[in-house]
Amino acid sequence: MSDVLSPCPQCKETFTYEQGALLVCPMCGHEWSADASADGEAEASRIVRDSVGNVLVDGDTVTISKDLKVKGAGGGVVKVGTKVRGIRLIDDGVGDHDIDATVPGFGRMQLKSSVVKKVL
Repeated sequence: MSDVLSPCPQCKETFTYEQGALLVCPMCGHEWSADASADGEAEASRIVRDSVGNVLVDGDTVTISKDLKVKGAGGGVVKVGTKVRGIRLIDDGVGDHDIDATVPGFGRMQLKSSVVKKVL
């Protein structure tokens, strides 16, 4: 087994640890086989692209490409050019939201890949 353990296939957190022959995620409690994690990641991955066609992956830094009105919790507007670090791609977002990220000044929220641009 490699020195670096694969992230949890369910919640994508990197705090996994070994317990016997299994890998365990302390964040969501998911358990999976270490052998299956390498095979499952290739099949389960999907390609998510930003507004200009760059491929996005977990941990990327992106900027907001258009003003976004925030609903609820006081509202507000996320301005164009706001830099968002450490995004996480999700499959179970609300509507067609496929990014989970912490936006400075607003906190944790889901974004659409069509309104962000990858910082190269």
